[in-house]
Amino acid sequence: MISGAEIMVKCLQEEGVSVLFGYPGAVICPFFDELTHTDIKAVLVRQEQNAAHCASGYARALSTVGVCVATSGPGALNMITGIATAYMDSIPLVCITGQVRSDVLGRDVFQEADITGACESFVKHSYLVKDTADLPRVFKEAFHIASTGRPGPVLIDVPVDVQTGTVGEFVYPEKVNIIGYKPSVHGHPMQIKRALDMISQSKRPIICAGGGVLSSGAKPKFREFVDKTGIPVVSTMMGIGIMPTNDPRYVGMLGSHGMKAANVSVHNADLVILCGARVGDRAVASPDQVVEHANVIHIDIDPAEIGKNMKTSIPIVGDMKNVLSQMLKSVDYTTPDEWKQQIAKWKDEYTVSVRKYDGYVEPKSFIAHLSEKLRPKAIMCADVGQNQIWCANNYRIRDGRFFTSGGMGTMGYSVPAAAGAKMARPDRDVIAVCGDGSFQMSLNELATIAQENLNVKIIVMRNTVLGMVHELQDLHYGSRYAVTELETIPDFVKLAQAYGIDSAMAYSNEEAEALAEKMMQSDKPFVLVCNVHPNTTSR
Repeated sequence: MISGAEIMVKCLQEEGVSVLFGYPGAVICPFFDELTHTDIKAVLVRQEQNAAHCASGYARALSTVGVCVATSGPGALNMITGIATAYMDSIPLVCITGQVRSDVLGRDVFQEADITGACESFVKHSYLVKDTADLPRVFKEAFHIASTGRPGPVLIDVPVDVQTGTVGEFVYPEKVNIIGYKPSVHGHPMQIKRALDMISQSKRPIICAGGGVLSSGAKPKFREFVDKTGIPVVSTMMGIGIMPTNDPRYVGMLGSHGMKAANVSVHNADLVILCGARVGDRAVASPDQVVEHANVIHIDIDPAEIGKNMKTSIPIVGDMKNVLSQMLKSVDYTTPDEWKQQIAKWKDEYTVSVRKYDGYVEPKSFIAHLSEKLRPKAIMCADVGQNQIWCANNYRIRDGRFFTSGGMGTMGYSVPAAAGAKMARPDRDVIAVCGDGSFQMSLNELATIAQENLNVKIIVMRNTVLGMVHELQDLHYGSRYAVTELETIPDFVKLAQAYGIDSAMAYSNEEAEALAEKMMQSDKPFVLVCNVHPNTTSR
């Protein structure tokens, strides 16, 4: 006989899971106990939301499915924000929660919560397992759903009696056959032909690259397409890293917080090719203005996203890697020199403004300097707020990655995501950049970083305000700073040292750059606190 908890662990082994992130509790103890008999590493986070963020960083760094685990009630509910964050950014997770006994479900017993109901609107699918014999099928389906089509989180809620129940043997399904779930992965040949015809007639084309290019593993094919056609590229925030920053064909991030040259290019193009981008309000505030003068080709694995935010001339549903491979077979187009020269002129004309204050670090130029010192495949995890925009527009990415909470905008994301990314890629430089507000939302994960001896470098932009909202209040609310001034903040240097982590404070760019060099030479975690003027803006 074999128990449900043992089956759960064997399912993870069958899926090649070697690391998971979680926080134990009574009704998930049978599962955690079985883990002790395996080589699967269970990383103890300090709060369940961060288990999902760690799993997200791990999944993005390895292009795999991340796994996070929590107990019932408050444990599962704490994980909700992390699950929703992964859903908005299309990150594949399998989220396992313990649940109270099946026979008392619905009676409001101790630590009972309807987690499947609570998460319904922001998971790809969820399971409440009622029979131990169903566990192999459920796990096989969950990993398949999370990683295919448009990636996303899948929730498996397992009552404790299902974990302790037994069946005769363990048989893991070889295949998945889910009625109604058959993602279309190959673009329709006629739509691709129409798209290539439209490209051939274009004089001012531009590609808008989103996170779908990265999640599909299509970056090499994408760059091959750009090499062959010469079409300039802008990216959404989630698409940063698809093109190297210094590539002359890359114009920058578009949107309300993006580069002006990127926005001007899109608004002057006669053809916009959307690749794995949903072009939400932050990317294109007024999509109708774009479609007035430009045709739109939209390529996406999720048919629900095509045309949702921007009217589409030619829709192509399919996996980005497959669609680009199909297009590369027949594309015969070279971008006109006049358009490339105009793009280059805008890039030179619209540069990032920098204002320095004595006694303070100027964050935009510091991020640019720091990124030049990182190894080519470095991973930068930016939090949410002004620090996110400073990183997005000034991180000089080569062949590395840029992780952030683009869709949900979840503060406290960067530190646990960086911890997960470092677990996945111990050989790469991993940097977390956050503000003093967002850092205080997840600084408890310094304990996880110290316990696992993760060589994560954390940069805290300390400006003593909730910077992005403070900036909005300055612009739109008569400089009435309502509940955005951090009047009492801890000494972050001493706080890091209390966890046994090296740390330092910088009051100028020269100090910050020197300390960053020392930080990057260390093989231990490090917290660098940068004193930033409260009036430093995101743009």
